[in-house]
Amino acid sequence: MTTSDAYWRSRAGASAVKGVLATTDAPGIAPLAAHADAQVEARAPVRLARYVVDPTLVDLVRHVWVPRWQLPPGAVVEQGVLDYPSANLVIEADAAGLHGPEAGRSHRRLEATGWAFGVLLQPGVARLLTRGPVRALLGGSVPLDELRVTDAAGLAHDVRIALEAGDDAAGVAVFERWLARQHLVLGEDARLVRHVVELAEHDRGILRAEDLARASGLGLRTLQRLVREQLGLTPKWLIRRYRMQEAAAALAAPGAPALADLAADLGFADQAHLTREFRAVIGETPRRYGLAAAAAAASVASRPSSRA
Repeated sequence: MTTSDAYWRSRAGASAVKGVLATTDAPGIAPLAAHADAQVEARAPVRLARYVVDPTLVDLVRHVWVPRWQLPPGAVVEQGVLDYPSANLVIEADAAGLHGPEAGRSHRRLEATGWAFGVLLQPGVARLLTRGPVRALLGGSVPLDELRVTDAAGLAHDVRIALEAGDDAAGVAVFERWLARQHLVLGEDARLVRHVVELAEHDRGILRAEDLARASGLGLRTLQRLVREQLGLTPKWLIRRYRMQEAAAALAAPGAPALADLAADLGFADQAHLTREFRAVIGETPRRYGLAAAAAAASVASRPSSRA
């Protein structure tokens, strides 16, 4: 698995930057997290655009994401990500495949110039595309031409032509036509697991697997089986991941809250509990992460504007 695999499998979230961690080691270069959907200025060194798909496909696709980067010689951005509980179909200049989520923090090293075309699938859709258990996707990927799809080579070829020409809309149109031809049909369990994922993401009162089971109207064992079979994950992972995404976003934002207040707001027993969870998932303490993110933001703010 390459570092590219570890990074591009995750471009998800209700907000433009949720799940994308603050970049703290590229002084003077705005990280991807600083570039929301509307900020796709051609001169920005790292930028991310997101696109909605045709209404007939929204049960299969959450959104399409297209990152582009153009860094000065010698500049490197190490972009960290907390993956979402779904899979991404990703086409790059030299590879194409279906990428599952990483259990911990994933990274991508950005340098020189590049792009990617990613499709965040709705929860439960990846199971329709893979030939083996969906759990095999965790921390890994399957080449596009090994999936249960038709004309994989044609899709990759046509998307690359569009993206190399800078025409994101054409790339999205190519993908939409291709996906419609696959005639994917969602079962009841796929629709149910999507509801479960949405509950874990948005309901702040859900702190344990038992809470998620109760909110979804399922028994705990039924919930565990559903999430394992459809996503290859556990209910605890879902809850923990969304809380860590929220914590990271809050700590990197201007006027970050006190750790004790943040812990209480996210439902942790105390500040120490938040710190343990944050370090286990992200690899550093929340205090250190927040300080580094603030220093990186100050460095970006002091850089001369690239606007004319």
